[in-house]
Amino acid sequence: MKLMATNYDDLSQQVLDLDSDVRFAGVANSKGELVAGGQRDNVEEMLSGDDVKMSIHYALQKRELYTNLAYKIGAEKSSITEYGKVTLITIPINSNELFLISTQPRADYLKIIDFVHSHISEESK
Repeated sequence: MKLMATNYDDLSQQVLDLDSDVRFAGVANSKGELVAGGQRDNVEEMLSGDDVKMSIHYALQKRELYTNLAYKIGAEKSSITEYGKVTLITIPINSNELFLISTQPRADYLKIIDFVHSHISEESK
């Protein structure tokens, strides 16, 4: 069941426009396929091909792990993983889709997360 009618490509572009530290913004489905979004122009690609698929797979795996605890701690709202060269943010849209964002290290990710949540929650009201 789809919660929102938001155009994912438009939302991804809005996230890229929101903060110059955003490197990538897009949506992956539960099969690990990117269904919308893309990388900022003129940004060095750190992952490509199978590495991108592996990264999406890990994000989906992590979501599944936390879903097992949701009955005790509540549903996941976002996840932030900081690496030396990049920060990865995942935001569940619904049970089948994840909004994925990668930023430069130390970006203002709370601003980015709040922006995405406000656009997702507008549609689910």
